Amino acid sequence: MTAPTPPTPPFRDPHLPFAKRIDDLLARLTLDEKVAFLHQFGPAVERLGVAAFRTGQEALHGVAWMGPATVFPQAVGLGATWNTDLVRRVGEAVSKEARAMRARDDRVGLNVWSPTVNLLRHPLWGRNEEGYSEDPRLTSAIATAYTRGLRGDHPTYWRTAPVLKHWLAHNNETGRDVTSSSVRPRVLHEYDLRAFKETVEAGAVAGVMPAYNLVNGRPNHVSPYLREELRTWTDEELLVCSDAGAPSNLVDSEHYFDTHEEATAAALQAGVDSFTDHGTDSSTIVARIRGALERGLLSEADLDTAIRRQLSVRLRLGEFDPHHDPHAGTGEFDTPAHRELAREAAEQAIVLLRNDGVLPLAADTRIAVVGLLADECKLDWYSGTLIHRSTPLEGLYERFGAERVEFAEGVDRVLLKTSAGTFLKVPASPEAADGVRGAEGALDPALLAGRTDLPPLTADGTGTELALVDWGEGVLTLRAPDGRYLSVAEDGLLRASADQPGGWIVQETFRLEPHANGHLLRHLGTDRPVCVAADGVRVAGDGTEAEVFEVVVVERGEDAVARVADRADVVVVVAGNDPHINGRETEDRTTLALPAHQERILAAARASGVRTVLALVSAYPYAVEPGRLGAVLWTAHGGQAGGTALARVLAGDVSPAGRLPQTWYADDADLPDLLDYDVIGSRQTYLYFEGRPLFPFGHGLSYASFSYADLTVELDDSAEGDGRARIAFTVTNTGDMTADEVAQLYTRAVDPSVTRPRRELLDHRRITLAPGATAAVSFDVPLSAFAFWDVARRGRRVEPGPYDLLIGGSSEDVRLRGTIVLGGEAAVARPARRHGVPAADFDEQSGTEIVDLTRVAGDAVTPVGGGAGELVYRACDFGTGTTGVTVTVAGEGTVELSLGGAGSTATLALGTPTPGPYDYVTVEAPFAADGVHDLHLRLRGPLRLAHVGFSG
Repeated sequence: MTAPTPPTPPFRDPHLPFAKRIDDLLARLTLDEKVAFLHQFGPAVERLGVAAFRTGQEALHGVAWMGPATVFPQAVGLGATWNTDLVRRVGEAVSKEARAMRARDDRVGLNVWSPTVNLLRHPLWGRNEEGYSEDPRLTSAIATAYTRGLRGDHPTYWRTAPVLKHWLAHNNETGRDVTSSSVRPRVLHEYDLRAFKETVEAGAVAGVMPAYNLVNGRPNHVSPYLREELRTWTDEELLVCSDAGAPSNLVDSEHYFDTHEEATAAALQAGVDSFTDHGTDSSTIVARIRGALERGLLSEADLDTAIRRQLSVRLRLGEFDPHHDPHAGTGEFDTPAHRELAREAAEQAIVLLRNDGVLPLAADTRIAVVGLLADECKLDWYSGTLIHRSTPLEGLYERFGAERVEFAEGVDRVLLKTSAGTFLKVPASPEAADGVRGAEGALDPALLAGRTDLPPLTADGTGTELALVDWGEGVLTLRAPDGRYLSVAEDGLLRASADQPGGWIVQETFRLEPHANGHLLRHLGTDRPVCVAADGVRVAGDGTEAEVFEVVVVERGEDAVARVADRADVVVVVAGNDPHINGRETEDRTTLALPAHQERILAAARASGVRTVLALVSAYPYAVEPGRLGAVLWTAHGGQAGGTALARVLAGDVSPAGRLPQTWYADDADLPDLLDYDVIGSRQTYLYFEGRPLFPFGHGLSYASFSYADLTVELDDSAEGDGRARIAFTVTNTGDMTADEVAQLYTRAVDPSVTRPRRELLDHRRITLAPGATAAVSFDVPLSAFAFWDVARRGRRVEPGPYDLLIGGSSEDVRLRGTIVLGGEAAVARPARRHGVPAADFDEQSGTEIVDLTRVAGDAVTPVGGGAGELVYRACDFGTGTTGVTVTVAGEGTVELSLGGAGSTATLALGTPTPGPYDYVTVEAPFAADGVHDLHLRLRGPLRLAHVGFSG
């Protein structure tokens, strides 16, 4: 007699609602099992048949870190396509490859940590390549498309579960785990939150990852906005995954909490559901959670809340329903369709910035292709390993024929001569296996070690000629004739061993430092000079004498450029950045300028007298002088098909139609401080910038021409709730080739009562038109899109009055203009007498920053550096007979009040410092006011102002 089959537990019943299934599984888990689930690498529960699970799989523009995969253009390049349909298809391909890769390697996760929706507020941010745009509307449109592709179309089961990065106001690598972004309410609601909000509301987001930084004095990993904002935007359970090591930062670098138990409890209660810390070793996090439970800082219910969100994602991914999961058999990997899509995306990402008619190139053009990026297909930290590879040089060879293309890289070829008269030598190593960093995949590529199977450098009488590149700010790479970069492994020896610079700490960069009659060669990864030792060339240890080198230049890069330029009709200079050097995660740029080495190459090309095309392949904007160039193009690093795509655009096989997703500024002087997050007050991005950009937001030229006509505007504000405006027009291709146009709709408040954007993107559409063809384009815009955050009412408001509608090919290329008059809601004075004034709800400020009111929630304002600052609150209603003022403050210093900015009418001094920054007291003083006035406050000293109240 056979034993009866045990009943299927409810958590495995696909016919039950997810909520009931989660309730059932939660009830079966022990407390220890729940605690273990809270680390990124959650263990299996074998007694229940529940598999191990990890949060996090990088997939920003292809599956990353886990070996070969299709590599699409960088995220900023996808943003430059302005094509939501294309980006959705890229997301679909990436998610299908993730499923296919997981089928053969269970290290590949389905909870993907992509996309990045941080706005590209400042072009010197090291991670500019990871975002889509400086504009929240465009960012959310592209991010929504990508997450929909990652999610898939099935109503129940998700192909992958995307997590948005990095919550919140995160645009600096300099001190990123200790700096605080001061974000006033208008900037918070009109700018930084918008890209997250609109993407989450679209319904294809599984969660978010908090950023390393603090916002308004409080670490993002204990942000009250997770509860107050994020979780109110959707009915879905959202999974919040910490960034790597950030839970420990709460104590170790930020010193925000005294103990890790307190910090871990606070993060969990704020809404962090999975802790990414200490790599695959969960023991530290488990011990902290157990300690918090023992101290009464956490309850089992707190754990249940977080685990419920985890299980919700696992159920959506079909983990417990393998026979019902429609994505379980997905096997699409490196398919012809994916390769074609990678090429299409790379083509659509190319932006033509300037063209005097030199492009497109005729088929019989003799081309000199030069530059440090001309024969490169660069990857970044969040790339997969290339299966296919296309460089600009290879693309031009293929398109125009090798006999019509000449190449000069433009490197300086040097010998490094020692003080003994010998030269650095790269030994032959024919038996060495050819290897590519990360080809086998790694859960943490930061732990990949350098190669030690190759012989170290030596010194002899002839030496080896090395290719030297200065990537800017004196940061050099040195490359052997076989293409391998000089690198340092854990044993400290120099070898020609790296296929490319890379790694979390790059081991392939050096600096030449003047010393005595020569130079020290400092290895930047170890911050040690190089010496010649008995066992080979190595980085010097303590007490070891550094070698002094003479740099013997065999050939300067510009000489090689001039030589090939003399035989060409057109010189194509391919310049840009290496994504692992001078501008990357952990390292911001310091300038918009093109590095001097590349300026030398460009100058040599110009000096040849041959028409010159500059193709910038970079993760960010540069400030270049375009006036003497026949054409300028920009593309982000275009993935596996970038070179083919560039060649096809240069040849005119494809008309360029990418558009800039961020402003290109003309000079460093146009930029605010990197840590100034007040885009309104400091006039940042195209929304507020009052100068003349090098190239404006939305800019991009075409080989065709387009006309706009037939503008109609219809307003429907009769419906309950949000009304609509319908804007329609036609676009005609007046050129002689099929091409894409990106029609862009902007608005501008004509007579705003507060500072509003100079223009603001409402919508856009990328369309393909044959010569002579006309397309009808219409946008249906909700009237709420015209609203701003009114600090007086602490909510959004559409201001009544006229709004310009601006339609054209960029934010500055306006072809059609219209006006719409909205009823909106009239402004009302702040009820200052009745409710007082929260300090952070100012209209204008100078010299202040917003800080945390308490460790849990709320904002206060303090003078920067404990100095002096001013706050202005417009149109405050004091009623009749206001006779007193009360300020709620902590610290020490004074608060001076005046009406209309004329003279001090009250001064409140906090004579005795409060015990701590959160120990607020109230200070009162006489203050006479009637009616409506602007209120001016002047703060002096290291105090925190929370609130100003009035009485009478």
